[in-house]
This record gives sequence, C-alpha cells and structure tokens, in this order.
Amino acid sequence: MSKRAINTDIVLIDIIDFSRLSMDKQLEIISYLSLTYKKMILKMLKSSGITMDQMIQGMIPTGDGFYCILHPSLRGFGPILGLSFIHFSDFIAKDYPYFKGIRVAVHTGRIHRFEDILGHDNYVGDGLNECARYVDIKNLVSNTVIISDKAYISLEEFLDAHKDYRQLLEQCEFRHSSVHTFQDKHGITHKGYLIWVRKGGIIPPPRPTWLAPPKKS
Repeated sequence: MSKRAINTDIVLIDIIDFSRLSMDKQLEIISYLSLTYKKMILKMLKSSGITMDQMIQGMIPTGDGFYCILHPSLRGFGPILGLSFIHFSDFIAKDYPYFKGIRVAVHTGRIHRFEDILGHDNYVGDGLNECARYVDIKNLVSNTVIISDKAYISLEEFLDAHKDYRQLLEQCEFRHSSVHTFQDKHGITHKGYLIWVRKGGIIPPPRPTWLAPPKKS
C-alpha cells in the first residue's frame, strides 16, 4: 500500500444502458469494446514509443464500463484520450445496432494505489468518486466527453507545455462548452465542460521527457 496519493487524470468510460442488455449481449459488447480499445491503445503506444505502464497505471472495471488511470506524467492528456475513445465508439455502433454509445468523464484528482486480494494493483480515492459524478448528469447525451474544471485546468497546462498538441487540436476543430454547473445526489456542486472535435481521430500521447534521446553535444 502506498500512503502517498497520486494526482493524475482519471478517464471513466460509461456504456449507456449496459445493465439493461441481456447477459449474452453484455458479454458480446464488452468483449468487443475491450479488444477494440486495446488495439487503439497499442497503436498509440507504438506511435509514442512508450510501454503500457508508461501511459496507463491501471484499469478498474465498473458495473457499466471502466476507469482508465493515466500515468501522472501525462496529466492533462486525459481529455484528449477521452476524445479518442469517443471516435472509436462510432465504429462500434455500426457493427452492433443495440449499442447506444458511451459517455466519457475526465477528472484530475487524487487516488491511492493498493494491492488487492489477488496481489494486483488497484486504486481507491476521492478522484474516482468525483469523476463518476460527471457521468451521472441528467440528460447527458451519448458519445459525450465531459471534463471537470480541474481536468480543464490540467488540459490547458498540458497544451501550454506541448504547443504541437494545441496546434493539432486546432486542426481537429476542438471546441468546448461554457462552464456547466450542477449538483450531485449529495448536494455538492461541481463544474465542468463538454468538449468535442469536429474532425475526430486517434491522438497518441507525447513521449515522456525522461525517455527523450540525449542531446548531441
């Protein structure tokens, strides 16, 4: 168990009406989603020249999807990863008519790593709970990415540090809504933004600075 909290991006994928599907259809769609997203992530890793654990710290299944925990060095990239998940979901809907799409929430928050009963890394913390509040918003349509105000700040810091990504998002016609304020079931107020791109695609993460090749003297 690590007593030091990790502050990173948390991406939550929520499959719309997943629990209402028959058990066979649940297995079919989650198997296809897992395989498709794995291919997407492996493509990202190959493009960036990094390993899986240098991009993703962990995956946590939920009742209707999963959390994706990014490596802290990629804080701010979460919203961009969320847009890539949405892009791929459009192709999935063509193959499975009963698939109603996904909702994606992104939050920058604090979590703790611990070893579960099977000896695997797992995570717990307020960051996960806060991220979940964003997909609970009423009338949130399918294939939507909503990011918390903290994730928006992290995204801006990421784009300030990676000017090429800001330019790339501009080419993809990146847009965001005005700030959206809502109260969760506990009466706690949250703020966030809807984000989207008019020209979707798969955007790989940057190569971490510590993996950069040494400068020639």
